[in-house]
Amino acid sequence: MGRQMKQLMVLGMILALVGMAACSSKRKPLVPLALAEADARPPAMALTEQGTHAYQAKQFDEAKKYFEQAVIAAPESGQAHYNYALALIALGDAEVAQRHFLDAANLAPGDQIIWDSPALAPYGDPETRKRTKDRPYGTERPTFGNMPRQK
Repeated sequence: MGRQMKQLMVLGMILALVGMAACSSKRKPLVPLALAEADARPPAMALTEQGTHAYQAKQFDEAKKYFEQAVIAAPESGQAHYNYALALIALGDAEVAQRHFLDAANLAPGDQIIWDSPALAPYGDPETRKRTKDRPYGTERPTFGNMPRQK
C-alpha cells in the first residue's frame, strides 16, 4: 500500500508540473520596431537603431532620448511613436506611453505588429470605450417578445 501511494504521489507531481508548464505562456518580449522607409529619413532611422541598442541593453533612459528624437525627426511614423512608448513603459511613465501607443496605432493602421502588441492591449480602442459609456442603462425589466409587460 505504501509503495502504491508513493507512485501515485510521484505521478501526481509529474502531472502537476506538466500541466503548469503547458498552461504557462510566456509573453514575447517587447522589441522596438524598425522605421518604415517611406515614413522616415535616414537620421530618424539612425536614431531608432541607436535607441534599439540602448533598449536591448536595458538602458531605458538612453533609449527614451533616442526614440524621442526619432519621433521629432519622423512625427508621422507609427513605429517611432511605438518605440518611444516602449521606453516610457519601461521607465514607468504609463500615462504618456498610452498617448504614444494610440498615436502609433492611428499612424500605422495596417501594422499588425503594433495593433497586436500586448503593450497596446491595456489601452484598447478609445472609441469603443466612449460608445459603451454613452449607452444608457434602462431601469425597466426586459420583456419577452413584443408583448406589453404585465403589472
